[in-house]
Amino acid sequence: MEAMQAVVVERFGGPEVLTVQDLPAPTPGPGEIVVRTSAIGVNFKDIYEREGRAAKPTPFIPGSEAAGRVLSVGPDTSDFAPGDRVAFWSAPGSYAEQVRLPARAAVPVPDDVSDEEAAALLLQGLTAHYLITSTYSAAEGETALVHAAAGGLGQLLTRLLSRRGVRVFGTVSTQEKAVAAKAAGVHDVVVVNDDTNVGSSLQDLVRGRGVDVVYDGVGRTTFEASLKVLRPRGTYVLVGAASGPVDPISPQDLAAHGSLFLTRPTLVDHATERSELLDRAHELFTWLRRGDVEPSIGGRYRLADAATAHTALQLRRSTGKLLLFPERSESRPEPAPSAAPTSRR
Repeated sequence: MEAMQAVVVERFGGPEVLTVQDLPAPTPGPGEIVVRTSAIGVNFKDIYEREGRAAKPTPFIPGSEAAGRVLSVGPDTSDFAPGDRVAFWSAPGSYAEQVRLPARAAVPVPDDVSDEEAAALLLQGLTAHYLITSTYSAAEGETALVHAAAGGLGQLLTRLLSRRGVRVFGTVSTQEKAVAAKAAGVHDVVVVNDDTNVGSSLQDLVRGRGVDVVYDGVGRTTFEASLKVLRPRGTYVLVGAASGPVDPISPQDLAAHGSLFLTRPTLVDHATERSELLDRAHELFTWLRRGDVEPSIGGRYRLADAATAHTALQLRRSTGKLLLFPERSESRPEPAPSAAPTSRR
């Protein structure tokens, strides 16, 4: 039986619980494909799984996002053939040399888009797409606050909002990240860390003017202060909880802050139908060609160094998207744990 390497979590805990093991290679069932991965995306969701916050039984292979080539197809599968290049964002167990997934969960990767770009862009790119087209379509002349503006999602949101003529305020955790956020299009940025008075810092950042929308992937430490910098009838979009879950809030609090709108959207509810997934992916790749979005790759790691990648992401040491590369990948990095951020330009 053919074997493959995969990262396995046998018990919940810190990055040290990520271990590389040899496992039997998967076989596709009806409606499924097996993809040989060449680039694998690392996301905060993977950390939640590793820590046990996602109620996932052990043992398991973490991850959900990757790009590569179709290795084999199962019965009743007509969308893809062996050799096709694909990417996916919602297939459990992506930290592996081979991944089995429903064919309907994969999207074709155009010839002019690299596997690195597809793996770095798909999940956060699709998220940015629905956030600015379906959740809150910010228009020219409006203002937005983007938390973690130097992260993978933060930079994508900033680029898209700026190209629409939206004035973007941003928060980051280090001066180095402030430079990256500015390069992505943030007009005014503030460094927020454990020693910062977040409330006063945000008020100074927006100069007392209420913003139209807040996109927040940080959560607990930025939630309350963010509500206070929204204009009356402004929209608060909670897209993640890097600092932990937010405290409960009463609907009356939203009225007290100025009849605010609060939403907690997820990508799964914005790509339920395959036609919607393909439409969003097609437009995302079009934006990439035009230069409207650029995947910022902040670190490249071997699959065996997944723990190092998790540590960098969890401690907010990274800027942009982190990628893992299987040993057999043609794009795999040298043994060094990371590389400088790169873009399509």
